[in-house]
Amino acid sequence: MPRQRMLLVFILALALLPLATGNLQRFKAGEPKHVETINPKMGVHTRLTDEVEEWKIKRTMEMVREMGASWAVEYFPWAYMEPSKNQFGWTHAEMVSEYAYAEGLTLIARIDYVPAWARPKETTSSYLEPERYADFGDFVYAFVRHFKNRIKYYIIWNEPNLAIAWGFRQVNPVAYTQLLKTAYLRAKEAWPEATVLAAGLAPTLEGPGSPNGLSDLIYLQQMYDAGARSYFDGMAIHAYGWNAPPDHEAALERLNFARAELIHQVMERNGDGTKPCFITEGGWNDHPRWTKAVRPAQRIEYTVRAYQKALEEWSWCRAVALWAFRFPKPTRSYNDYFAFVNADFTPRPVYVETANYARGQQ
Repeated sequence: MPRQRMLLVFILALALLPLATGNLQRFKAGEPKHVETINPKMGVHTRLTDEVEEWKIKRTMEMVREMGASWAVEYFPWAYMEPSKNQFGWTHAEMVSEYAYAEGLTLIARIDYVPAWARPKETTSSYLEPERYADFGDFVYAFVRHFKNRIKYYIIWNEPNLAIAWGFRQVNPVAYTQLLKTAYLRAKEAWPEATVLAAGLAPTLEGPGSPNGLSDLIYLQQMYDAGARSYFDGMAIHAYGWNAPPDHEAALERLNFARAELIHQVMERNGDGTKPCFITEGGWNDHPRWTKAVRPAQRIEYTVRAYQKALEEWSWCRAVALWAFRFPKPTRSYNDYFAFVNADFTPRPVYVETANYARGQQ
């Protein structure tokens, strides 16, 4: 090939390189913006796990800040970032964490979802054997070390008191405590300032021996009995209101937003009352036909009141991150009616009124 033609091909290849790599410009945040809000406990669960377009991640974080929320919970699946042992891919997680940082948001990372190489064939992504806890610990170490300048809070697993979230096995608070201990020690090894949160437990009334799961209150006590107190810095809580308002009184046989108080009471009885709690899922749904939904006006009222309740009455609650800010695409189910913002970024009325509340305009 003639020299001039080779040079032309080389120049053309360089010009096309950004297209071949998806034209992704790695974002580096400058000084973070300030969140204007009357309630520093306000937060949302952003659910960007499967959002592939960078501008949508950026816009999501902008809209969270514009709503007046200072906290964002995001899911970082282990399998997505370590598809084979010690082979890490951080690009998407970096993008999410950088845009959250740029908007002045405090990010809470939830870590679970077992890769295929770390579990037996024909098991689900929530199945992890004790022999593999060290592999999970290795990942937690790598993740915390990589993101220590952007992410301080880490939730270990999700709803392990449900069989579906424990590999469709009988739930086991002793085994989860061992997993939590492994993750805690490795996180602290990577960065002593990391704040490790015990998994948000599913609010459920299932009794001992149920194949479906175990009451969150019983499960948490059994975690303490197994020695969990030394291996978490704070408690993640799932607090859905269903049909009841946020001031509906908590009770042992009742599932409502105020059930978070009962979780904290278990902590107090075990000498852990000074540890902070973080509501990392919760809220209300305004689907027109779902039996557990409320009317749109009620959802607005309950959402604003929930944020205010945590600010006024729950000194032990550090943040309230409600489910879910936006889904990458419509789910075409009742789940869409948990969203604050539609998939096309159209704000729903609950977003508008919550933003008004954060600005002190209600």
